[in-house]
Amino acid sequence: MAQPISQLYIDGAWFDSESDTILDVVNPATEEVIGRIPQATVGEVTRAIEAARRAFDEGPWPTMPPRERAQVLLRMADAMEKRRAELVDLNIAESGSTRALAEYLQVGIPITHMRDMAERILPAFEFERGVLPTVGQGLGQGVVVREPAGVAALISAYNFPLFLNIMKLAPALAAGCTVVLKPAPTTPLEAFILGEIAEEAGLPAGVLNIVTGDVDAGRELTTNPMVDLVSFTGSDTVGRLVYEQAAPSLKKVVLELGGKSANIICEDADLAKVAESVIGNMVTHAGQGCSLLTRTLVHRSRYDELVAMVAGGLSMIKVGDPADPSTMMGPLISEAQRSKVETLIQSGLDQGARLAFGGGRPAGLAKGYFVEPTLFADVDNSMDIAQKEFFGPVGVIIPFDDDDHAVRLANDSDFGLGGGVSSGDPVRAYGIAKRIRTGMVTINGGGGGVTPHVPFGGYKQSGLGREWGAAGLEEYLQTKSITWSAARG
Repeated sequence: MAQPISQLYIDGAWFDSESDTILDVVNPATEEVIGRIPQATVGEVTRAIEAARRAFDEGPWPTMPPRERAQVLLRMADAMEKRRAELVDLNIAESGSTRALAEYLQVGIPITHMRDMAERILPAFEFERGVLPTVGQGLGQGVVVREPAGVAALISAYNFPLFLNIMKLAPALAAGCTVVLKPAPTTPLEAFILGEIAEEAGLPAGVLNIVTGDVDAGRELTTNPMVDLVSFTGSDTVGRLVYEQAAPSLKKVVLELGGKSANIICEDADLAKVAESVIGNMVTHAGQGCSLLTRTLVHRSRYDELVAMVAGGLSMIKVGDPADPSTMMGPLISEAQRSKVETLIQSGLDQGARLAFGGGRPAGLAKGYFVEPTLFADVDNSMDIAQKEFFGPVGVIIPFDDDDHAVRLANDSDFGLGGGVSSGDPVRAYGIAKRIRTGMVTINGGGGGVTPHVPFGGYKQSGLGREWGAAGLEEYLQTKSITWSAARG
């Protein structure tokens, strides 16, 4: 049965939208409606911005000592923890995530990040530091102060709804910003729970506002002069529009966009471990992750071996109901996304790549937006399937001749988000990693790509700025220097 229509959360209160447009939230595994949300009007988005502006200019949150803000964040983390099981079940139903992924990455990591921001990053961050005395015609000294950027518009994507919302919300609140959060229309329900959590934690009215809306509502967030900063996660196409719309008012823009990340496999790598990693990057959340390593570059001497190992491993992947703990891969988010993925698969066939596994829809799944995990071999790096982001469970394997060739192939991309290097020689692997033009590189699988302590973000068309950890907090701060004369010469 569908949930009641969600209300908008503005200025610390819930109210029914004036919009006549109601959107269904659909379980992508069953195609059943699990909730309905209003498509907020532009006027309602403006009202949310005004509330955030008022809360920033007149409220206590921006000037509250960081340790007091940290206590509110901890109470929010506690409230999330109490509702962990509910959030996991909702994430499975809303995004199609498998149970294991929902428990660990979709819900567990956001709670960890909220606590980490409050307990480790915020207390250690230097919001004010002295500067060395200056000399010349006079003697002066002063301080450098870090202050909240202002009103932040947070626009998140559908694939990791709670995860992405918290990765933006935690540093924004920690910095002292006030925010308007706009979740993706296909996965908005977890965002509304954050409004309830904020109330329980005692977040002042107007500091967090949650709205929905169409393209016009989004444009209001990116163009309204009362907004100081926009943080957007989504496609590079929409990211460029956000950048353009924010330019006239010179807002700061943080963009976390797409990827076509290369995984370089040297001839001395542990191929059994590599094959497991390649498969994991293909099937995790049905490939709906921007930093997943879906472009595998392997030394030519190990090429045939790796293709056979990955194809064999994919045959063991159980695709189906994500609520079933034994399911290893769930559905894509929508029929539109499945159609996009299937069109790209066909382009690979049309351009001469060899289908090594999959390529169709799984048998026995009449409902749901499922696609088989699909592997392409005999791929040229210029093909669409090697250059365009699928956002689906599709991987390509491309041979290289030496390290220089591997680096050229890895860097031959409009994107530069994730990357990986596998080698029995860690010094060699580190040298290759330094040459890849990308924001994040793992060596022999190290780090797993989900630690909230390191910066997350990319080069080139993969975006601007960083999220996670201290680097993520930095994005929501302004720097002010205050100097005074100590003596006159």
